[in-house]
Amino acid sequence: MTASVTVFHNVVWSRHKGVVFSALHNISSAGTIKYSVIQIADTEHDRIGFSDVDYSFHRYPMKKIYDGCYEDVPQWRMIMRLTWEVLKAKSDLVVLPGYHRAEYWAMMLACIVTGKRRAVFCDSTGRDRPRKLLTSIPKRVFFSLCDGYFGFGERSRDYLISLGAKEERIFIPCQAAALPASFVPERALSNRLHFRAGNAPVFLYVGRLSQEKGIATVLDAFAGLKRRVPNASLRIVGTGVMHDELVAKVIELGLSDSIHFLGSLQDEPLSREYFSATCLVLPSKSEPWGLVVNEALSHGCPAVVSESCGCVPELIIDGISGYSFSAGDVAHLQRTMLKAMEAFADTASVAKRCMGVIQRFDPPSAAANIARGCALMLGD
Repeated sequence: MTASVTVFHNVVWSRHKGVVFSALHNISSAGTIKYSVIQIADTEHDRIGFSDVDYSFHRYPMKKIYDGCYEDVPQWRMIMRLTWEVLKAKSDLVVLPGYHRAEYWAMMLACIVTGKRRAVFCDSTGRDRPRKLLTSIPKRVFFSLCDGYFGFGERSRDYLISLGAKEERIFIPCQAAALPASFVPERALSNRLHFRAGNAPVFLYVGRLSQEKGIATVLDAFAGLKRRVPNASLRIVGTGVMHDELVAKVIELGLSDSIHFLGSLQDEPLSREYFSATCLVLPSKSEPWGLVVNEALSHGCPAVVSESCGCVPELIIDGISGYSFSAGDVAHLQRTMLKAMEAFADTASVAKRCMGVIQRFDPPSAAANIARGCALMLGD
């Protein structure tokens, strides 16, 4: 007997969700559960300028409701439209995109009224979203009404359990990096060796230039490191509201020759940065997971990340694939960057270890976890 699942997602911009949904579609073609995906809008305000919407990562049938930015749609209209989409969906299970917007609550109510099973994507962690009484009570109610939950990793599992989610109905990990079409895993090691050969220490940041990413911490830590390692450089990939402030800070530190702002990069140019860097540095104060770490490890590049990043337990193994440090602690980050330079000097062996760690975090595996969860919920 065939069952059907409708998956709602916020924006087409998310390449990483595109590759997972594409893998889920491949599973669907050979199984008894049929999946349909409804994308709500093209992008979000904080994604504009970082990278374009690229439909090539979405190799599955989709329905898109709104062009442009999610936030540009009046909330009353969003609530009415998404409620209607759930009411008319001929699905046995609906996967909701989240729990923190009024429209998601309306969608939940529509599921209950029509007797549809419901699951939810959760990308938060206790470190990323410290619990507050006024918000934890509504979350507990929302999660109690769900039949299942799809999370990023162990920290999202712990967060869900702390808010009353049913442990046996939490499925992780359900995400993966969207690597460029030009990326060939079989060539990754040789490319890493080629681009790192004879290179001076290079630290790499990839992400938005915004307060929660902790980018200023990297600048201060690098300034101290530079005094001990004169030939080191820092390369910053990304755009954001702090760009001009950060450029001014670099000038003030007298490091314009060593810290380079590269703007937004994607695909092959970004791959070259990963292949060339000694390590990625992700200093976020708030980070549900950190998909750039997935990308770095896939390129054989280890990572230094803050303890606030959700990916730490699974992806950051001390001395193997990276190190973690206390978010906002400049001295700790500086020491960790220096330690990384020494520990990861053997490019070939480190690259192999990084690729081994990331191997199970690919789109087919993420899609299989979603499919497993859907099958269990539909089998009740």
